[in-house]
Amino acid sequence: MILGSIEAGGTKFVCAVGNEDYRTQEMTSFPTTTPEETLAQCVTFFAKFPDLKAIAISSFGPIELRKNSPKYGYITNTPKPGWADTNFVGYIQEHLNNVPVYWTTDVNGSAYGEYVMSTLANEKIDSLVYYTIGTGVGAGIVINGHFVGETGHSEMGHVNVKRHPDDLNFDGICPFHGDCLEGLVAGPTFDARLGKPGREVPLDDPTWDIMAYYIAQAALQTTLTLRPGKIVFGGGVVSEAFLDKIRDQFAKLMNGYVEVGDLKRYLVMPALKSNGSATFGDYALALKEYQE
Repeated sequence: MILGSIEAGGTKFVCAVGNEDYRTQEMTSFPTTTPEETLAQCVTFFAKFPDLKAIAISSFGPIELRKNSPKYGYITNTPKPGWADTNFVGYIQEHLNNVPVYWTTDVNGSAYGEYVMSTLANEKIDSLVYYTIGTGVGAGIVINGHFVGETGHSEMGHVNVKRHPDDLNFDGICPFHGDCLEGLVAGPTFDARLGKPGREVPLDDPTWDIMAYYIAQAALQTTLTLRPGKIVFGGGVVSEAFLDKIRDQFAKLMNGYVEVGDLKRYLVMPALKSNGSATFGDYALALKEYQE
């Protein structure tokens, strides 16, 4: 069985085909340019596979997920130039013979990939939350195989957090909220604070401790509201060494209030390496769409 995946990012698209065992057979990637050019490249890739049964699309957003909305399948009011009000699902189905499409956010795709991987690894958890911390910040929630969100997808990158006392002069970079979580910990905040990218900032720079404090707050809020089996942190900003700082801050903030077990098993990096969570999740979601 041939299943398709489109991981649609603001910087690049990754298209792949695999089988019901989630094994990739062919993959390609290309820069995100205009909708017309980028979506046409998707169609060109998948047109080579006439036996394609279904595609799952994990897209940057915001996107419209409500199937009763006339804008279902659209990227909506994104700040990405030229992409607002793009009928993503409609274009793909029009040019690929109405192939079944599962439509969700990029972080939902990654969350589902990690959830399925945990199931296959017999971890015996029923829920997880996946945060991506990179150019932006977002999160996906899976509980018993289902995503959380009825009127839309979660926007957990835009929650408010308590400011670090050594960071009060930084306004944040979110164009909507200034110093929300994304505005304080997304990758571009290094340039805004220090004038250089995060990859050039040594881990003993206090900026990392400040950011760990904010991310630990998000993990605390998630723990106390959802009580997931684990929280996964992906994206270009996160490394195992940085995650250790987040674990330390989390333990201080939680202060023993609820038990979450071994933090090295509860606050983790993706099990699927090389940003493979979304593609893996897409195969599972495409299979789900085909079977329904």
